[in-house]
Amino acid sequence: MKILFLCTGNSCRSQMAEGWARALKGGEIEVYSAGIETHGLNPNAVKVMAEAGVDISGHRSKNVKELLGVDFDYVVTVCGHAHETCPLFPGKAKVVHVGFDDPPRLAADAKTEEEALGHYRRVRDEIRTFVERLPEELTEETHR
Repeated sequence: MKILFLCTGNSCRSQMAEGWARALKGGEIEVYSAGIETHGLNPNAVKVMAEAGVDISGHRSKNVKELLGVDFDYVVTVCGHAHETCPLFPGKAKVVHVGFDDPPRLAADAKTEEEALGHYRRVRDEIRTFVERLPEELTEETHR
């Protein structure tokens, strides 16, 4: 099964989802992440994933146009903007929206680095919970 996690800039949420899927489901899912745009890899996302034992430091921010030739089974939009502007994918790809809060936006008003990282950790853990239930979670989402 091939899954694409799609976000606005492929810097944080979609990168975390790709990292978790590789770590937890690498044997059963071929996973990719991309963005409608590219914003670079978010260093706080890298930091909180490393705290959880998942190294995404070698990832790079990719534009979805780089992956249009891949025959995905599912495209999972993890933010509202990506869901609203998701390109059409040829073939059998089912688009499923599973939104997660935007850690950089939440952390913008944080008074300390620890408070800011708390937002990243919460979203990281929410994404992990979602990924742990793959691929079953996607087939349930498409039937709701």
